[in-house]
Amino acid sequence: MPRWVLHLDLDSFFASAEQLTRPTLRGRPVLVGGLGPRGIVAGASGEAKVSGARSAMPMGQARRLCPHATALPPRTALYRVLSERFFGVVRAWAPVLEQIAYDETFAEPEALADAAADDVAAFAERLRAEVRAVTGLAVSVGAGSGKQVAKIASGLAKPDGVRVVAQGGERDLLDPLPVRALWGIGPVAEATLHRSGVETVAALAAMDLTDVTALLGTAVGTGLHRLARGLDDRPLVERGEAKQVSAETTFDEDLSDLGAVRTAVAELAEGAHQRLVASHRAARTVSVKIRSASFGTTSRAETHPDATTDLATLTDTAQRLAVAALPDAGVRLVGVSFSGLTTAVQEALFPGTPAPEPVAAPVGAPEEPEPAPDRAWRTGDDVAHPEHGHGWVQGSGHGRVTVRFETASTGPGRARTFRADDPALSRADPVASLS
Repeated sequence: MPRWVLHLDLDSFFASAEQLTRPTLRGRPVLVGGLGPRGIVAGASGEAKVSGARSAMPMGQARRLCPHATALPPRTALYRVLSERFFGVVRAWAPVLEQIAYDETFAEPEALADAAADDVAAFAERLRAEVRAVTGLAVSVGAGSGKQVAKIASGLAKPDGVRVVAQGGERDLLDPLPVRALWGIGPVAEATLHRSGVETVAALAAMDLTDVTALLGTAVGTGLHRLARGLDDRPLVERGEAKQVSAETTFDEDLSDLGAVRTAVAELAEGAHQRLVASHRAARTVSVKIRSASFGTTSRAETHPDATTDLATLTDTAQRLAVAALPDAGVRLVGVSFSGLTTAVQEALFPGTPAPEPVAAPVGAPEEPEPAPDRAWRTGDDVAHPEHGHGWVQGSGHGRVTVRFETASTGPGRARTFRADDPALSRADPVASLS
């Protein structure tokens, strides 16, 4: 019986979410990520990718490649809601999923058992139409006999398309590809194969298994040799619970003051704590990572005898570990993580302290620091006005702030300029921009 695995990937998710809820940006290049001198691109729109900008690139480099792009900070709350809507649709069509990220998943719909390739394509188009109707976003879908082929196919389907690899056509797709295209081949394995003259998937498939395992090891070599020959019977596996929750940040300028480091650690601990509470678990181990201005990295960890969700306890531990790990030079990056997670929770040391509201971020979502209520307006901030409704900051400075009032349903809106301290302006929930 033919097996059909689908790979669904929302196109340019972060940037598309911004274009969806801020109609003025539709059809224009958009970059999402850190806006400081050390910021990293979390997502780029198709219009920005044409100029060479891409995710994981330094924001400064991306803005030089695409100087007309609008650069925005991430809005995790918005992405979380859209991700939940996306997975709600897909799970209704295929109850068992293997979630790869907040915007990407494998599915193996029961309805496609023994289906013809044309029927699979029609199914994928109907699913894509419902995803767009519910989320407003485009999704590309690849289909094949296994996860490897389905994922490659979805990449070929981008943007906003479907690619079905017929049963028996796996080698036609795989053979011309570079070996790096195979799942599990990173730079080290690629270099090893290249030294042996193996450049393409076809060349790897043609090798004797003994030679492959001699180069890459028995377990890895055997698996990759099967994938290269188009054989992929790996089952879909529901993503398990994370083994840790964490938060980290790279500073625009190196920290040299102990008080500033302690404050940063406390803020990161609070962010990680929110994820801990949202997962309905407690932590025994606190870990801190410090990277110096010279890029040296030091880690410290401490394990408590009992698991806890008490923020004060976890923060105190993290701050103590951070002080012990401080370098002689300035601090470039700080990270805080909680692990040893369990559902068995120690009583809080200070009973009566209200627990924070659960805030669960989608897997892999960019870090988004909670803005201080009195922080100056920045580009991308969500704004509410009693007369003009919901909007977002297009620019600010010299005591003025320009806000464009628009949401997903309004079409391009009008920009208005106010005094930065205008009492009619208030910070708004990013999710309101979906209205």
